[in-house]
Amino acid sequence: MGYLLGGLFLLGLGIVNVIYPSFAWYIREGWKVDGDSEPSDMYLALSKAGGVAIILFGSIFLLIGFAYLL
Repeated sequence: MGYLLGGLFLLGLGIVNVIYPSFAWYIREGWKVDGDSEPSDMYLALSKAGGVAIILFGSIFLLIGFAYLL
C-alpha cells in the first residue's frame, strides 16, 4: 500500500514540476525578492527535467505496488 501512495505522490509532484516549473521557485525563493523577479531559463529547464524523472520513479513505484497486490 505504501508503494501505491508513494507512487501517486511522486506522480503528482512530477506533473506539477512539468506543467508549472516555476512553482517551486516561488515557494523557495520568490517570496524573498521585492519587485519583479523570475527564475532563469536554466532553472525552468532543470525543473522540467526533474519532473520527468520524478514521474518515471513514481510510475515504477506504482508498478511495484500493483505487483504486490497481485
